[in-house]
Amino acid sequence: MSEINARHREKCDVNKTCSGYCCTQIKDFSVRIGKTEILHDVNLHLHCGELTALIGPNGAGKSTLLKAILGEIKHEGSIVFAGSNGQNSAKPMVGYVPQQLEFDTAAPVSVKNLFTACMGRKPAFHSTSKELTKRISDCLARVQGEGLIDKRLGALSGGELQRVLLALALEPVPQLLLMDEPVSGVDRKGLEVFYEIVSHIREKYDLTIILVSHDLDLVKKHADRVVLLNRTVILNGPPDKVYSDKKLSETFGLTGLIDSSEEGE
Repeated sequence: MSEINARHREKCDVNKTCSGYCCTQIKDFSVRIGKTEILHDVNLHLHCGELTALIGPNGAGKSTLLKAILGEIKHEGSIVFAGSNGQNSAKPMVGYVPQQLEFDTAAPVSVKNLFTACMGRKPAFHSTSKELTKRISDCLARVQGEGLIDKRLGALSGGELQRVLLALALEPVPQLLLMDEPVSGVDRKGLEVFYEIVSHIREKYDLTIILVSHDLDLVKKHADRVVLLNRTVILNGPPDKVYSDKKLSETFGLTGLIDSSEEGE
């Protein structure tokens, strides 16, 4: 832990936006709904400045783990949040990006209206001050979305909508960012743009990011750590290590995932 803390403090000296939050420690973690055990004996350390991708088959418990971290469902075991001094800390500020946003696509609600309601604590159609408009524009700039501020929600593409939701999750800038398949239904170009934005945000704000994804190619390209989950942790490590393990293809029932140069090792 001392090496991690030292690395975190070094980043803090450069990155003044860092809050001192260091890692999320998930210990002996289980979730049971009725008689069905959804997660069993999950143990993970998730560190600041890292993008951790949760992968696994449908029903593996990935979304359940995020909901438990959010405090939405009961669980056994513990979730401990630690500061860079190695001491336990209060629950960090958490940002959350859902798979999708349910709304009436025909409604005349703009991106600015949505932000006004969420940030200004006013009805969506309430007049927006210049200061709030500037704040909204700055939020959208974090996700390369300045041009979306006056666009109607129902007119946004899938990728644009997910960037808007990401911008909302980043205001105020959280210490822990959770994303549950945030680019479901987004085209390939939109996927690449979204992952590049997330990587930039992680680096700029030294965030802990936990991302549920089914796109193994983009995960391998952008994630710092990959966790293969199937009710419990099957694999946990850097992408190259996880992707070269036969347990990955066995879990997904896929071929061609193993790096042939490492099969004999």
